[in-house]
Amino acid sequence: MKYEEIIELIKSKLKQIVVLGIVVAVLSFLMMFFVVPIKYQSQTSLLPPEESSSSGLGQLLGIGDVSDFIGIGSSNANAQLYAEIIKSRTCTEKVIQNLNLFEFFDTDDLQLATERLNKLIDVEVTKERILILSVTLSTGYFSRFSDEVDSVAALSARTANEFIIVLDEINREKLNQKAKNTRLFIEQQLEITKEKLKLAEDSLLNFQKVNKTISIPEQLQASLDNAAGIKSEILFTEIKLNTLDYNMLETSPEYLSLQKKLKVLNETYNNLITRESGKENDFLPAFEDVPQLAIELARLTREVKVQNELYLLLQKQFYKERIQENKDIPTVQVLDAAIVPMRPVSPRLFFSTFFIFVAALFLISSYYIFLETRKINKEKNN
Repeated sequence: MKYEEIIELIKSKLKQIVVLGIVVAVLSFLMMFFVVPIKYQSQTSLLPPEESSSSGLGQLLGIGDVSDFIGIGSSNANAQLYAEIIKSRTCTEKVIQNLNLFEFFDTDDLQLATERLNKLIDVEVTKERILILSVTLSTGYFSRFSDEVDSVAALSARTANEFIIVLDEINREKLNQKAKNTRLFIEQQLEITKEKLKLAEDSLLNFQKVNKTISIPEQLQASLDNAAGIKSEILFTEIKLNTLDYNMLETSPEYLSLQKKLKVLNETYNNLITRESGKENDFLPAFEDVPQLAIELARLTREVKVQNELYLLLQKQFYKERIQENKDIPTVQVLDAAIVPMRPVSPRLFFSTFFIFVAALFLISSYYIFLETRKINKEKNN
């Protein structure tokens, strides 16, 4: 058919097309109003996790402390981590059990209820690292004038808020467990360091008694303090690396960064201990330039200082992890708590009815065009 013929056909059938379109739209409206389930959506949002601050050795090395490297810090990672925890089976199961959603999903199977609830939640992390959780629940059929509408709307808000409560519980549990593991590891290192410190002190005391030496030259003392400080940092960094072995891959950026720091510290320490005579520009004497008796005393004194400083660093970290292990304060900050939605998100009665009306006009017109084309073809064949 030509374009002009199609226009004429539609004009001749316009009244029928419009009437049929209105009938389809009215029937669709009535079905959506009385039959179709009603969906309610509640949203809650979380502020970005707080940036963790470094202290002690972390500031000296330009990196975080042990806790940061086992996952307690790094807000960028935590924002996405929170989203993954919310979508996890563990979190969803706890929400179902806490709110007793088995009746809502009409099943006693926890796994089946978990799968259904996971399909009804949406988690988004914005570029500002704000986490937005949406929970969409729907009523059954023919529920427009039942009490189910209000109960489902309220349940969507309670479910969204419960996800945040469970997220906080899981997060605190994991953080405290990590802190406990780190604390136990550091506790072992403290005992080892304590024994080494005692041996170093005994060795120094015996050397002083045998050789009748009490102190070392002032210039050597400065070099000694410098070397002891660097050596204690080296030992503490090695302990960090041992801790990380249990918590992340050796190819992770944090692990590689710590290895680079350790390499720099070792090079600095080695240069201080054995400087080449041709590069002697410091006012501090190299250890190899000191008389044998003095150097022995310096080495023993340095070992005592190293073990003592390492012991203090470990002790500080030990108490920090012990505090973290027993923390019972919220780990997430709610920006907007979920509230009971006043309007459903589906069905959108007027928008959907208008769309169906337009689609019906198009389909009915196409049907009339098809019939007329078929009629014309038959007449030509006859």
